[in-house]
Amino acid sequence: MRLVIQRVREASVTVEGTITGQIGPGLLVLAGCAPTDDEAALAWMARKLVGLRIFNDDNGQMNRSVRDVAGEVLVVSQFTLLADARKGNRPSYIGAAPPAVAEPLYERFVALVAQELGRPVPTGIFGADMQVRLLNDGPVTIVLDSPTPAT
Repeated sequence: MRLVIQRVREASVTVEGTITGQIGPGLLVLAGCAPTDDEAALAWMARKLVGLRIFNDDNGQMNRSVRDVAGEVLVVSQFTLLADARKGNRPSYIGAAPPAVAEPLYERFVALVAQELGRPVPTGIFGADMQVRLLNDGPVTIVLDSPTPAT
C-alpha cells in the first residue's frame, strides 16, 4: 500500500458533480493498494496515518497528530500511486491490485482509519472519475509505504 498524505485546511472530492466527501482542517489521503496488502499492513498503515505528528504544536513544531488536533481525514482511492514509470513513457500499473482485490482492501483501510480516528472518514467512490480539491497547509506532503512495499 502506498499513501500520499497532505495536510490541508480543507479538501473535497466530487463525482459527477456531487461532493461525495469533504473535510475541514486535517489530512487528504490518496491511497493505492497492492496485491500483497494484508490485514496487518492495512492496520499498520491506519495506525501510522492517524499517529503521524505533522501538525504544529504551540511552539510551531510538528509534534501533533491529526487525532491530537481533532482533525478530519478524507481518503481517496488512487491506483496510479503504484505506477512504475522507470521504463518508457507509458507507466505500468502491474504493481497495483486489480479492482476486485483493491476495493475490499481500500474499504477495510477506510474502516480501520475511522476506528483509529474515532469518527467516520469521508471518501470518494472507488473506481470513479473523481475531482479532488484541496487547500494545502504548509505545504506538508508525506509519502508512506506499507512495511512490505509492493514489488
